[in-house]
Amino acid sequence: MKVLVADSINQKGIDNLKEVADVVADTDITPEELLNTISEYEAIVIRSRTKVTREVIQRADKLKIIARAGVGVDNVDVVAATEKGIMVVNAPESTSITVAEHTMGMMLTAARKIAIADKSVKENKWEKSRFMGVELRNKTLGVVGMGRIGSQVVSRCKAFEMDAIVYDPYLPKEVAKQMGVQLADLETVLKEADFITIHVPLTPETKHLISTAEFEMMKEDSFIINCARGGIIDEDALFDALSNEKIGGAALDVYEEEPPKDSKLLDLDNIVVTPHIAASTKEAQRDAAIIVANEVIEVLKGGAPKNVLNMPVVDQKTYEEIKPYLELCKKLGSFVSQAITGQIKELEIVYCGELSEMANQDILTRTVLQGILNSVLIDPVNMINAPTIAKERGITITEGKTADAQRYDSLIRVKAISEKDEFSVEGTDLHEPVIIKINNYWVDVKPEGHMFISKYNDIPGAIGTIGTKLGECNINIGTMQVGRDIAGGKAIMILTIDQKIPDNVMEEVKNLDNVFDAVGLEL
Repeated sequence: MKVLVADSINQKGIDNLKEVADVVADTDITPEELLNTISEYEAIVIRSRTKVTREVIQRADKLKIIARAGVGVDNVDVVAATEKGIMVVNAPESTSITVAEHTMGMMLTAARKIAIADKSVKENKWEKSRFMGVELRNKTLGVVGMGRIGSQVVSRCKAFEMDAIVYDPYLPKEVAKQMGVQLADLETVLKEADFITIHVPLTPETKHLISTAEFEMMKEDSFIINCARGGIIDEDALFDALSNEKIGGAALDVYEEEPPKDSKLLDLDNIVVTPHIAASTKEAQRDAAIIVANEVIEVLKGGAPKNVLNMPVVDQKTYEEIKPYLELCKKLGSFVSQAITGQIKELEIVYCGELSEMANQDILTRTVLQGILNSVLIDPVNMINAPTIAKERGITITEGKTADAQRYDSLIRVKAISEKDEFSVEGTDLHEPVIIKINNYWVDVKPEGHMFISKYNDIPGAIGTIGTKLGECNINIGTMQVGRDIAGGKAIMILTIDQKIPDNVMEEVKNLDNVFDAVGLEL
């Protein structure tokens, strides 16, 4: 296995990777060289220099994971990676403390005019009256984005005896209460806060989130700090607000263009600027390298990384709850895909019992799709690209929930519809995957190995006829389960067998009297 380290990272991360893979550290690799060599690698580790474009990804035939030793992934085409089933991971926790501390430094520097006072003294001046500052104590902190970094800033500001109001549409009220912050809309935060700090990603929705109208709402003596992403603040509007003293001051570590060449903001005294260094500490760079190296190692060993950006994210508690059902989902998908006649057009997945109470079953649905698609496609499908491929194949997916799991704690029901057939299967986890219903017939089947399903008329001798035919063809039966709707009606037989049934034998079984379908499965 080969790993390309395309940007400089801490040596500890490289050393960890070398324990499991052949590591090529080429931190000066050009875009052309990357295009020509990416097909050799299973993993690539980058920071902000290297651009992993769609063209690069299209040539990455072996690539399993793109690891960004930092937070943002602006330099990775995540959509292209998702379409190809390549995981994109980062190290969000590595810089939380570092960026929060830099934010505090920027806040204090702006409030106490430390930067311009330092410059003044070094110019042999003594202008004490020019540098009157303000305290943080008893001031209101406004946080735009209450993620890892925003939370750490709030924690530190509480030590300065500040109150906090937060704008974050995705933060539940209960969590906000636990954190000791007040939730508010953006307009309220802008109007009431003395210090406003931004901690959201740059998206079409957040581009110029703070512009002329927003600066008009702010207090005349308020300060705004951005250590997140350039472009969230409209810099032309910020210049007007600062030069006309509509606000008290600002502090920027990020810019719409980096470096900010010929920016009018650099001529102002009421702004503090640093060169995108909020995440630049020895500790953060070390931790980021170690985190992404461990993520790569986990993937190369066949495991599941924690910080995957193009898969649903679940907390550790939720993951432990659903982990036993991941294998069940994969087998249910594979089972229904092989058992149904014709190409699947519609898929219905219902989560019953305790599983229905989960806030998000997306990872389970992706795993069902993975099982379905890997049964019919040559190219491997994983949880990342499964929804995209299902959509491309015209599969309509419906998810449902019900508290009724019959006599089980949890149950998953998968129903597939093709242009020719309908097939449903239900399963649960009893320390191992178990199928309990097939087409509404009660059964008790372990979905593993070679299997055989036959649909037949429930009349005397039908089961024996099928078993005899298999015996004549040297097909040994391991276990047998049968289910029926009513006596003398339709019935289903599920067998585990010791070897795959040849196609000619399957045709002979289908042609038996009272048998109207038969199929072999490999699980």
